Amino acid sequence: MTSGTHDYLDDPRNSEILISINGAMVSRDDAKVSVFDSGFMLGDGVWEGIRYHRGKLLFLQAHMDRLYEGAKAIDMDIGFSRLELGARIRAVLEANDMETDVHIRLMVTRGVKSTPYQHPKVTITPPTVVIIPEYKVVIEGGGIRLATVHVRRGAPDVQDPSLNSHSKLNCIQACIQADKMGADEALMLDPHGFVATCNSTHFFIVRKGQVWTSSGKYCLSGITRANVLALCGDNGIECFEKDFSLIDVYSADEAFVTGTFAGLIPVTEIDGRIISDAKGPVTTRLKNLYKALCDREASI
Repeated sequence: MTSGTHDYLDDPRNSEILISINGAMVSRDDAKVSVFDSGFMLGDGVWEGIRYHRGKLLFLQAHMDRLYEGAKAIDMDIGFSRLELGARIRAVLEANDMETDVHIRLMVTRGVKSTPYQHPKVTITPPTVVIIPEYKVVIEGGGIRLATVHVRRGAPDVQDPSLNSHSKLNCIQACIQADKMGADEALMLDPHGFVATCNSTHFFIVRKGQVWTSSGKYCLSGITRANVLALCGDNGIECFEKDFSLIDVYSADEAFVTGTFAGLIPVTEIDGRIISDAKGPVTTRLKNLYKALCDREASI
């Protein structure tokens, strides 16, 4: 049985959650932003997905670094400090009486505009900050299938893929194409034809005990990706960030993807080729090491 990278157990409590909109707690049904909001109108903003595990916001500093660096890169002043933003996240968790197994979507847009136009000068409010916490327990499936798509990860002078922006249309196009091909996630190449990443996760292969992932030039600065690379280094697993092609992928011993929501997910099939079952030894070891890392992080 295969599953997607964001499959989770349905939880009826999610229908009653409170959502933070600019610090105000609003019911799910009443949670709304203006049609003139920069994020709705233009995809102008940055966002983060954060896990809340056993009373701890996992790897919060890394998420805050990426969010604030992204905001600075697009010349957007969030308007308050990291500590203040962290307090807003904790406030909505407390308002919902949440303790664990929560996935948070933190979204910051440039704010409301006076008229539909892309220039920041017509923005008339401070940034819009929305925090959506939901109960999400990952469904552990039997691995996922990938399909290589025609949509590429572009160069940084087109739209820098390292920026976690609201403008995700190229990833959505890739996702749709992979779905039409019967796959769970899209494998995307870089402008030179090397493997870059997936549409919503980062991609790794295992060859002769070595872990390979892309150079990182054409993908988001992944936090789980960085943690997995660090785990490899700390546990004697050879790992490389490098250019590699689909030929290397098709002949790999194992493959897996990483992301904040699900951690490590085995890949069983790519472009109709069976790579391995969902129990590859290196993938399984790293999956367990990452779970242990999350538990340690939650205990600090």
